[in-house]
Amino acid sequence: METQTVQSQEKVEHAPPQVTPPPDLPPASPRRALIVVGIVVLVLVISGAASMLGRVRASRALEKETEVSSVSSVTVVHPIAEKPDEELILPASLQAYEESPIYARTSGYLLRWYKDIGSRVTKGELLAEIDTPEVDQELSQARATRQQIAAQVEIAKISADRWKSLRATDSVSQQETDVQTSAYQQATANLAASDANVRRLEQLESFKRVTAPFSGVLIKRNVDPGALINAGSGGVELFIIARVDPLRVYVNVPQAYSQAIKNGMPAYITLHEFAGNRFHGTVARTAEAIDPATRTLLTEVDVPNKDGKLLRGSFGEVHFAAKVNTEKVTVPVNAMLFRREGARVAVVGADNKVKLQPISIGRDYGTTLEVLDGVTPQDRIIINPSDSLEDGMSVNVVENQGGQHS
Repeated sequence: METQTVQSQEKVEHAPPQVTPPPDLPPASPRRALIVVGIVVLVLVISGAASMLGRVRASRALEKETEVSSVSSVTVVHPIAEKPDEELILPASLQAYEESPIYARTSGYLLRWYKDIGSRVTKGELLAEIDTPEVDQELSQARATRQQIAAQVEIAKISADRWKSLRATDSVSQQETDVQTSAYQQATANLAASDANVRRLEQLESFKRVTAPFSGVLIKRNVDPGALINAGSGGVELFIIARVDPLRVYVNVPQAYSQAIKNGMPAYITLHEFAGNRFHGTVARTAEAIDPATRTLLTEVDVPNKDGKLLRGSFGEVHFAAKVNTEKVTVPVNAMLFRREGARVAVVGADNKVKLQPISIGRDYGTTLEVLDGVTPQDRIIINPSDSLEDGMSVNVVENQGGQHS
């Protein structure tokens, strides 16, 4: 019994597994299949269109970004309107009234100098001496030659007089008398030439004493004893002398103010080292012409300097009592463009295009410049403009904080 049971269990264990077949389904209708296919195709078309639209948008955004990045961004400010001045103040340079380099008129060696820099000298005062042995020898020789020629003249004169007496008695011919007379005239001419040569050498020797051509102060000495001195401007200048009383003060007056400057009008000078002091002077002369390069009028103001307080070469400011109602504005100094045609500023128009505007400059305040003509407070000017800016160039505008320069 147990054996049958075991055999039955073994048959069950070794029996093959049973596979359940899928249920039979009815076939799908053709209409439903078309709808499914259409939906799939529509989804694919929409996905492709969306992808293409994204690419177009990305391309346009890239083009726009490229276009924007290719246009320079600039910072602009507005010029500041200034009130008309009651007084015209301009920078100026103080120059000596007369200034001259002193060269040697004869060659030799510097024997000694008597005046050094800073020495005040008067006209004709001895400044230095030059040792001229060659000139001395030439002068001695010329004087000796002159004595020889003078003796020859005496002999020629005696001979000519004797032959004239003999001719009166018909003892000699007229030709012989003319020969003796001509010899005397020639000897006289040689004596005159010798006298001229002696005077030349005497004058040349006198130049061994170097003297001051006018009263002033020595501002430079370039030689020491023993130095070889060559005559003329081809050699080294021995000294430079300057007349510093009065001083000439040169100032460039802008064209807009030129009509207010008259000869004889008063003016005064101020210097930083003499705070609170005024050195009064007078307009001596003007160039009577506008410099086409700077559009300024060169003006000279003469200032007395009896105590020598003012130094040649100093920088100061000239104050003119000239009331000028010229409309003017100030712009930052870093808005300037220096082109071959002259001073310019880059003005940005309403269409964000650049125009290089010529301007007329007044005074320089250091960080700002006075502009007398060319721009108005309504204009937008570029600060720190690039040298590559050209007329008609498009730019992106960034307003400076506050819209004006500080």
